[in-house]
Amino acid sequence: MCETCKKPYYITTAIAYTSGKPHIGNTYEIVLADSIARFKREQGFDVRFQTGTDEHGQKIELKAEAAGVTPKAFVDGVAGQIKEIWDLMDTSYDKFIRTTDADHEAQVQKIFKKLYDQGDIYKGYYEGLYCTPCESFFTESQLVDGKCPDCGRPVQPAKEEAYFFRMSKYADRLIQHINTYPDFIQPVSRKNEMMNNFLLPGLQDLCVSRTSFKWGIPVDIDPKHVIYVWLDALTNYITGLGYDCDGAHGELYKRYWPADLHLIGKDIIRFHTIYWPIFLMALDVPLPKQVFGHPWLLLGEGKMGKSRGNVLYADDLVRVFGVDAVRYFVLHEMPFENDGVISWELMVERMNSDLANILGNLVNRTISMTNKYFGGVVEDKKTADENEAKIDQDLKDTIAAAVRKAEEKMDQLRVADAISAIFEIFRRSNKYIDETMPWALAKDEAKKDRLATVLYDLTEAITIGASLLSSFMPGTSKKILAQLNTTKRSLEQMKEGGYGLYPSGNKVTDKPEILFARLDLKEVLEKAEKIQAAQRAEAEARAAGNGADGGTAAGAEAADGSGNGAVGIDLDPKPEITYDDFAKLQFQVGEIVACEAVPKSKKLLCSKVKVGSQVRQIVSGIKAHYTPEEMVGKKVMVVTNLKPAKLAGVLSEGMLLCAEDAEGHLALMIPEKDMPAGAEIC
Repeated sequence: MCETCKKPYYITTAIAYTSGKPHIGNTYEIVLADSIARFKREQGFDVRFQTGTDEHGQKIELKAEAAGVTPKAFVDGVAGQIKEIWDLMDTSYDKFIRTTDADHEAQVQKIFKKLYDQGDIYKGYYEGLYCTPCESFFTESQLVDGKCPDCGRPVQPAKEEAYFFRMSKYADRLIQHINTYPDFIQPVSRKNEMMNNFLLPGLQDLCVSRTSFKWGIPVDIDPKHVIYVWLDALTNYITGLGYDCDGAHGELYKRYWPADLHLIGKDIIRFHTIYWPIFLMALDVPLPKQVFGHPWLLLGEGKMGKSRGNVLYADDLVRVFGVDAVRYFVLHEMPFENDGVISWELMVERMNSDLANILGNLVNRTISMTNKYFGGVVEDKKTADENEAKIDQDLKDTIAAAVRKAEEKMDQLRVADAISAIFEIFRRSNKYIDETMPWALAKDEAKKDRLATVLYDLTEAITIGASLLSSFMPGTSKKILAQLNTTKRSLEQMKEGGYGLYPSGNKVTDKPEILFARLDLKEVLEKAEKIQAAQRAEAEARAAGNGADGGTAAGAEAADGSGNGAVGIDLDPKPEITYDDFAKLQFQVGEIVACEAVPKSKKLLCSKVKVGSQVRQIVSGIKAHYTPEEMVGKKVMVVTNLKPAKLAGVLSEGMLLCAEDAEGHLALMIPEKDMPAGAEIC
């Protein structure tokens, strides 16, 4: 089919936030999208596959400041790292867009002004509850147990001049669209969540600008404002195609929009199925055909965390298992709707069972027997008695069914099920070897033609299986087909009864390559421990230099954790100091007036501490011992002349004093009597 005759298919991932290196859960999405894009190409579609990075916002500004670089330099580095990992994972994207691209920024400004001019955006003040990690405002009714409905972290009261988008103006139209197109939001559970939790109760107007930070696209009609994250980030799906707000659209936009599939994580489904469609309605742009909110990939023993030393990164996994083994695992282990689990142990199990035994061993045995018995030449002698013909036909029926099922499951975005269908070919082929026993046939000269037919059928089965596998494990597919000295079979050929297309008389390689070597679990876990130890050391280095774990001083003859001080603790003595040394430290009573968790930190809380007439910000590693709510109102002991430092990108202007027992329990040092904030501790 000529390229211009092909039906277009536009698929996008969410754009990755450039706050840091993406872990394997983030990487899963690009691999999933790549497998869908590759399969659509096999189906004959003209595929456009876009991914990229989201690079503006308060978190980026803070992280850049902590790193001592400009925000642009910071995102340049992280975007490069993300792109390297996407390339490492052999993903076939056509466009890697960055929201700092000049053409994107220009269109976002034009879009903002157009929406403002037509009355969809207005200026006002926002006074509500703000989640810093999510950069989102919420009403009291939207909170879950008083916390952010998206990330579960505390929210803080905030008031700020801002521009707002009139969401309610388009709510009824969006509800009608979702009801008219039931496949618009997938899976169905995500659609029900959006309808019942957000749309039907009524939409609040959306904040679309900020003034409390500068790292964003300026609102050209009001430069003290920057355009807020979602209006900026979501529009990448059209600006990356050459959308022009003035109507002079590029050819890519004309061909590929509306998108066939936005593939995103379930945590940002609201932004893509409510905010984004409403923005498009206001711009009079067609809506995407489908938004799929995929589940999460979770660590086996719990959530990933750098401080725990258990974050899994794609490049680390690739060094141990190889690219295609990692691709296979994240695609095969993810259910359609529920979260999946990953661990070093599970990876080793799949590597040894599925990849080494079922697939790798099948390919190696088949090629080795062909070389041993026929000098590598594969011939179809079409020889079989009645019982043998039934066995051969069952193999062929299994292959035909697998081809149909794989396509059916991919059309439903059930990628794991499609891979399972393909591996049925390899499983059935291994069973075929057991049924036909080529080694026994080789002992009887009269069975030589039957042996040739058996090896031909195995070679043909592997060729079809490897061809189907190309969308999911492209490197492995190429290696197998190269060893069989053949080319990839098209999906159309396989669907149209294309069995028997392997050229009779062709010769396989005389040196079969081991595709997947079995791994020793103990050795892999030793490598994993080294990787995790390096992560822990990095986390400790970040927290060092500001007391014990980020702004909390702990120690000094604490109790045993029971609160009665019955058991003493002996500490290794530190070097003696003089009174003059001690006098350099300034200790005061502070009152905690506000407290929140530090974004993406498992250990840190950020407290606003009133000391005299000033309010200081102090970051402390006590999240495991106190909730933000428990902290507010406490009178505490503070080191107030400690040099300010940044922890996890957040400025800390002092240290809270704590005691620590032998079990690691912490207790804040609190004055025995009520003392005013600022009182000197001497």
